[in-house]
Amino acid sequence: MKTNTVILSLALAFMSTPLLADDDCDDPMDTWQPRENLRQKLKAEGWTIYRIKVDDGCYEVKGEAPAGFRAEASYSPASLMLMELEREDDDDDDEDDDHYRHDSNKRDGMQGSVQPAAPTNGIVSGRPSVTVE
Repeated sequence: MKTNTVILSLALAFMSTPLLADDDCDDPMDTWQPRENLRQKLKAEGWTIYRIKVDDGCYEVKGEAPAGFRAEASYSPASLMLMELEREDDDDDDEDDDHYRHDSNKRDGMQGSVQPAAPTNGIVSGRPSVTVE
């Protein structure tokens, strides 16, 4: 009985090895196409491209997909075939920081406008003051 368990365990381990394989691209560098070819291909498909870089032997693209969501995609550098596509969620902390930066830029241009009211939850009483020397 122990022998069957050991054999079954080893068989499962060997069968699951392809599932654990990394998703790196291993195209020889002399077969790679220029990044500009990938940029032109994606623009023709309707992408808005923010960045193309090499990561783990693949071209990694950050941008906005034709469907209108932000995405990160990996492409084979030789064939320019899509290897992986990840949708970037709107609830990332980085985007919250970007949202804050955009709001502060808007406020800088709106000098003399009405400031939002202080929270009424009892934590803050009155408006805090800041003195710049």
